[in-house]
Amino acid sequence: MDSSPVLARQGHWQLQIGMALLVYSSLDGFAIPYLGSPRIGLSVHTLSAYQGVLLLTQGFLWTRLKLGLTASRVAFWCLLYGTFAILAAYTVAAVWGVGNETIRLMGELPHGLSRGTVFQETFIKVLAYSSAPTGLTWLGFVLWGLRVDSR
Repeated sequence: MDSSPVLARQGHWQLQIGMALLVYSSLDGFAIPYLGSPRIGLSVHTLSAYQGVLLLTQGFLWTRLKLGLTASRVAFWCLLYGTFAILAAYTVAAVWGVGNETIRLMGELPHGLSRGTVFQETFIKVLAYSSAPTGLTWLGFVLWGLRVDSR
């Protein structure tokens, strides 16, 4: 089965989600002073802008990948999960102002993080740490999809 229409649709969705992340970044910029940890709020602002630009760029290039139907679906959903899991972890940490066990560096800065309850710390850890395997899976598929025919 030809995966071109699927790749085109996924690329279009990435463009839309990338634009939504840029809007989210703008709105988050206004909320920074009101968050439990303004410093982490700034990190959320920067991270969502970076992810938005990454998704926009990748959306334009997605159709050029040489991926089959299953590989493109796995890569696409791993990309989205990895993107939103780490963004959600930082957003939750910024709103609650906790997460010192997970995001240690930020706890050392002014207006950093404090230690939260066991539930809060575990919730942030699960979100943050679950983004790595899916991110690496997505990256592997994308690098595999960039292969060039040796003919």
